[in-house]
Amino acid sequence: MAIFDTLGISGSGLLVHRKWLDAVSDNISNINTVNPAGQDAFQERFIVAQAVDYGSGTGGVRVARAEFGDPEGRLVYQPEHPLADEEGYVRYPDIDLGEQMTQMMIAQRGYQANLAVVERATNMYQAALQLGKG
Repeated sequence: MAIFDTLGISGSGLLVHRKWLDAVSDNISNINTVNPAGQDAFQERFIVAQAVDYGSGTGGVRVARAEFGDPEGRLVYQPEHPLADEEGYVRYPDIDLGEQMTQMMIAQRGYQANLAVVERATNMYQAALQLGKG
C-alpha cells in the first residue's frame, strides 16, 4: 500500500456516494412528475457500486452501472389534469419517498465517513511534514 493510497480509496468512495446522492435527489425531485397515460413514467435511478481490486488495499470503489426502475409507474385517475387521457388517467412514477429518504441518509453517512478519512489522512501527512521541518 503506497503512502497516498488512502486518499485515492477514500476519494473514490466520495465520488460513488456523491453519484448516489445525485441519483436519490433526482428521484425525489421527480416523484410527482406526471406523464400522459400512454407514455412511460419517470424511472427512478439506482447506482450500483463495485469494488476495484478487492482485497488489495489499493483499489477503492467505482460506479459499475446505473439501473432504472419500472417505466410502468402507476396510473392515477385525475380527469381534471391537462395531461389526462380520454378516460381521465395520468401516469406517475412508482417511487417511495420513505425508501428514497433512507437511501439518502445511507449515502450521506457514507460520504461523511469517506470525507473524515480524507481529512484525517491529510492531517497525518501534514503532521509528518512538520516533523521534517523541526
